[in-house]
Amino acid sequence: MRVLHIVPALFGSGGVFGGAERYALELARNMAEAVPTSLLAFGDDDVEETSGALRVRVIGRPLYVRGQKANPISGRMLSEILEADVVHCHQQHIVASSVAATMCRLTGRKVFVSDLGGGGWDISSYIKTDKWYHSHLHISQYSREVSGHGDQPWAHVIYGGVDLVKFSRDDTRHNNGRVLFVGRLLPHKGIDDLVKAVPDDMDLDIAGRPLDPHYLEDLRTLARGKRVVFHHDYDDSALVDAYRQALCVVLPSVYRSCYGEESRIPELLGQTLLEAMACATPAICTNVASMPEIIEHNVSGLVVPPNDPNALRQALLWLRSHPEQARSMGDAARLRVEAKFSWPVVVHRCLDIYKRFTTRTLVSAQPREIAFLKTKE
Repeated sequence: MRVLHIVPALFGSGGVFGGAERYALELARNMAEAVPTSLLAFGDDDVEETSGALRVRVIGRPLYVRGQKANPISGRMLSEILEADVVHCHQQHIVASSVAATMCRLTGRKVFVSDLGGGGWDISSYIKTDKWYHSHLHISQYSREVSGHGDQPWAHVIYGGVDLVKFSRDDTRHNNGRVLFVGRLLPHKGIDDLVKAVPDDMDLDIAGRPLDPHYLEDLRTLARGKRVVFHHDYDDSALVDAYRQALCVVLPSVYRSCYGEESRIPELLGQTLLEAMACATPAICTNVASMPEIIEHNVSGLVVPPNDPNALRQALLWLRSHPEQARSMGDAARLRVEAKFSWPVVVHRCLDIYKRFTTRTLVSAQPREIAFLKTKE
């Protein structure tokens, strides 16, 4: 079985730049350890290289449908599809995925899709294309439900994974009592509730890119007089250290922001929760979207109502005043990630679904390089 993953964009002047792109890259990279796997992406320049056993090809200077950067298309993708047995698209509502699905159906290949958010102009804006794919592979049960696929037998949940080597516990690092938020600084993340909730004698680190200058200024105003530090330049090493030493990580996302804006899908999964839990750090989230699927309340962390700074404050105080229970939650969090959210587990789920739709024998890849987009047995 030769697998091709197609992601709308991967490389730009800053390299890998989005959560959806990172998800597709990590899934493909880990899948390449089991079967021949390639990743096809689009970007500024042509690139062809290997990443471990994964072959990656970036098609440079594609056509952007109606000028939409998240909607690239190129005729050069067709030859790549013809060399694959299975094609997995990582965005349904773009022209490239509709073309890939059509070509796979016409040539007898199996085609799957994971909708990781975003999209652009596409025929799916006018007609339903759900059945063009053999199966929809969702990254959470919430994603499956909100897509209207909850009772559809061709829709499955594969979740997302964490690198358990990179994100791991370090018993030489001790709890520093600091609360940590990691993510984009946007209103639907509910960071304002967290700033309001944190007690005056508790430290809060807010790590993430400030994508909304107005919201950042409002957060800084709320944080005056409190022990709140903003970090906009954490590298991977600093992030892992912060996870390992934090009292807890908090993701307080909301359906309705402080500005009254509604978001139906504020979190498709909650990757930062998983990363912290892999580091044996307890997590707190709101009862919003997919996040309660990640945290077992009172076992691996705490789940609180959204838009409720007081409930969030009580959860923070409880963790600080119960260090033994907090440590046990961190242990349980690591075990939960190992059992359900590691990349090998996610790859196994994915390949199992692929196999249901193909009669070809799954052949394990031998140790060798398979470059950045096409795969060969």
